[in-house]
Amino acid sequence: MVTLDMIVQYAKTTGFIYQGSELYGGLANTWDYGPLGSLLKKNIKNAWVQKFQRESANNVLLDSSILLNSEVWKASGHVGGFSDPLTECKSCNQRFRADKLIEEHDHSVNADGWDTDKMYNYLIENKVKCPSCGKTDFLPIRKFNMMFQTFQGVVLEQANQIYLRPETAQGIFIQFKNIQRSTRKKVPFGVCQVGKSFRNEITPGNFIFRTREFEQMEMEFFVKPGTEMEYFEYWKSFCMNWLTNLGLKRENLEFDDHKPEALSHYSNATTDIRYRFPWGFDELWGIASRTDYDLKAHQLHSGENLTYLDPDTNEKYLPYVVEPAVGVERLVLAFLTDALDEETLDSGDTRQILRIHPALAPYKAAILPLMKKEHADKAFEIYTELTKYFDVIYDETQNIGKRYRRQDAIGTYLCITVDHDTAADNSVTVRNRDTMEQVRIPIKELRGYIEEQSKF
Repeated sequence: MVTLDMIVQYAKTTGFIYQGSELYGGLANTWDYGPLGSLLKKNIKNAWVQKFQRESANNVLLDSSILLNSEVWKASGHVGGFSDPLTECKSCNQRFRADKLIEEHDHSVNADGWDTDKMYNYLIENKVKCPSCGKTDFLPIRKFNMMFQTFQGVVLEQANQIYLRPETAQGIFIQFKNIQRSTRKKVPFGVCQVGKSFRNEITPGNFIFRTREFEQMEMEFFVKPGTEMEYFEYWKSFCMNWLTNLGLKRENLEFDDHKPEALSHYSNATTDIRYRFPWGFDELWGIASRTDYDLKAHQLHSGENLTYLDPDTNEKYLPYVVEPAVGVERLVLAFLTDALDEETLDSGDTRQILRIHPALAPYKAAILPLMKKEHADKAFEIYTELTKYFDVIYDETQNIGKRYRRQDAIGTYLCITVDHDTAADNSVTVRNRDTMEQVRIPIKELRGYIEEQSKF
């Protein structure tokens, strides 16, 4: 069983994830992605763009600004309504999200959609304990807006107050008309975006699961009203298949369909794909049918007509939207948790192995000279050529067995060894991470072989 402490230690030791600002004692809930973590994040984002945009003929990309006109957040309801239910322990003065306290007290309870009075009464009646001091005495719940505020310009005046975006979706909605006009896309079509978001969370934690700075991969899929449930079901299945095709075990995934009373005000259907993290099942991916709430809100607030003219029927309408939204960091944590393993070999030895999908592996291959003095030049020549096409690594330190183990532990799928026979047959020995089987491959065929082995 992989624990969260094991993941945290592994991530730091191998170079996936470091504590942010560690040199100066750290900054709570900030994380830096090291050499391996940066590559893993890049590969996850590339795999998402590949399937959700490049291979989906109706979908396009957008890269919108982090800083948006404050009117955007007023129209969307974030200024007045993007808040968490905050309560405080009277004994130790620690602050918590009331809904999370309730759900952690009883995992069968879902507090989504509860008003503050209902949550507060639950805390009191069920004697929910403070996670910090164990007391059962909480202050009444109040709303806490989660948006980070900043100021544009040189004078810190209220008129210059703006926000770091708490989600990437609104940048898509306010550009809907421009995107549709410039691409000439017909409904249904989707707009995909990968980018940073910022939320001043009350209780971030569980390593990188809930952070104040994170990356989202969101798509807004615009559809004709009345067809949204068909596409909602389609994208639910699409997202689940994307996860399992990239190696997450199906038994570690489940759908959590929200009950009508727990739906957000803008949604007529929502489901979460939950993953079995070390602490239990928790939200990984949200898929929501957002109706026409966002376009209608921006049309009303801006005074601009955002209706779509259907060229086939000459009908005008505001499209409905289906939104699959997932955090890159949560995917990183899920893939590491699912893939990290320790295997006992036939010899009785053990090896640590990251059985991550080859498409996500930070390095697709490691190039290893069997003997440094004899084979380093040729090995480095092969490495240099392969770097034009893949993320690969060169390693000449310690004996070949230890180098194999080192690459297994960080998920490198193939080890390419230049040995005594290479000069004679212009081939190399290629070892598979999972099976440890070895084959001889001509050097000229390496690129094609790696592409075939690591494709998604």
